[in-house]
Amino acid sequence: MSISKDITISNKLGLHARAATKLAILATEFEASITLIQGEKQASAASVLGLLMLESGIGKVITVKAQGADAQLALDAVCKLINDKFDEES
Repeated sequence: MSISKDITISNKLGLHARAATKLAILATEFEASITLIQGEKQASAASVLGLLMLESGIGKVITVKAQGADAQLALDAVCKLINDKFDEES
């Protein structure tokens, strides 16, 4: 089963190192394979370097795709983290 959802990066600094690390740690908690897609680029949510290569800034729309046993849980958790601005103050 593969599911996806479009979401807008809303934190001030975008998908920077600290946010990418938080996302990668979260992604490893699930059996599902989680991929972030922005335009022509895509990266595994478990790869900090891959996430940084997306160069996702504030206002960018990305697609979060999850595939596997707990895909829905993984998708919901990743989207929550992004919507919560990676738990940053701004």
